Amino acid sequence: MMGSLAAVYERFGNSHRVFECCDTTFRIQATGVRVETAATAARETAESLEAQLNAFDEASAVSQINREGEVANEHVARIVSRGLEYNDRTEGVFDIRQGRVEQALKTFLRGDSETPPTEFDTGTVETNGSHVTTDVELDLNGLAKGYIVDRTAETLAGLGRCGFVSGGGDMSPPTGPVAIESPYGDDTALKILDTDWYVATSGGYRRSRNGTDHVYDPTTASLGSRHESVTVVARRDCMEADALATTLAALPLAEARELASAWEGLEALVIHDGVFHTTNGFETHVLDT
Repeated sequence: MMGSLAAVYERFGNSHRVFECCDTTFRIQATGVRVETAATAARETAESLEAQLNAFDEASAVSQINREGEVANEHVARIVSRGLEYNDRTEGVFDIRQGRVEQALKTFLRGDSETPPTEFDTGTVETNGSHVTTDVELDLNGLAKGYIVDRTAETLAGLGRCGFVSGGGDMSPPTGPVAIESPYGDDTALKILDTDWYVATSGGYRRSRNGTDHVYDPTTASLGSRHESVTVVARRDCMEADALATTLAALPLAEARELASAWEGLEALVIHDGVFHTTNGFETHVLDT
């Protein structure tokens, strides 16, 4: 009898996994057919991609391209192609060519150096199929976590099964209401989202030192988020939500609002000096209370 019950549960049930990935906490939730098998495969996907995309792991594909100037890796190529697209569409604010700056900035934020970077890089990056070449170090962090969420959610999905993947504020379409975390260090939910779009949140409140955080704008050589937090919902995928949350966080308020309003398939909430600024359609993704 117990064996029969176990077989039924394997065919249809619930699964919830929590693990560390990409220097944050990932959560996988799924309901339906063979959820335990799917959740295990999804976690393996996330960890495999992290191993390939972690710039601080010398064995990763990203470390290889930053060390040797080229790599053949389909995931790096996809992320680089999207990064080049966003570089064009944001007029250089989103710039994957800042790998040296990103490394120096993280070293400063960890307390391993006393000064943040002051100069930004230029260079050439090209893709040809899965082959990527560059003459400058790359920073793919503004896309990698969103990409991993997307691929993990794809692994989790299946006939007769629905699921949800969250990685430190980057989410596949939620299967129920989700709260936007307060940047003020309390447990207040700023908004409750009820959306079938992808979600990402950016801001300097999670990792900062002496007023400097992980956000930067190479077009103005400025460091630090301009706002307390930015939450984006994007129709395309989590990678787009991730990239645009980072971009809007780096821009002055007026420019952030203008870019968010003009970007098709995107809605945003920008919290600036305690004031909530939303695009016209953002409230359609918020649960009525």
